[in-house]
Amino acid sequence: QLQLVESGGGLVQPGGSLRLSCAASGFTLDNYAIGWFRQAPGKEREGVSCISSSGGSTIYADSVKGRLTISRDNAKNTVYLQMNSLKPEDTAIYSCAVSKMGRMCVTEKPRYYDYWGQGTQVTVSS
Repeated sequence: QLQLVESGGGLVQPGGSLRLSCAASGFTLDNYAIGWFRQAPGKEREGVSCISSSGGSTIYADSVKGRLTISRDNAKNTVYLQMNSLKPEDTAIYSCAVSKMGRMCVTEKPRYYDYWGQGTQVTVSS
């Protein structure tokens, strides 16, 4: 069946780094923009980043610009999120999803994405 699986989360100290992976099974990602999202307990899901199908265009939420970098390797059917200089407010479950808009990043609104992964927990704490 079609699904995305996130991995790479964990517990890190403030200022630390993690690299998240989003791997597809049952289909290929090369025709779709892919987004990363996060949701903290009791809060709504928010968009973090998006990358176009070719990797040529990216967008980031203001809160993560300069600290998080999205990339993809279509040959491996995988999208990555490199997270540096992590802050406690980055603590959340991080999920990836497929854009309903096709190849380009049009919006980071979760309602325009589908095929959600189960998420991976990122905890930033001393």
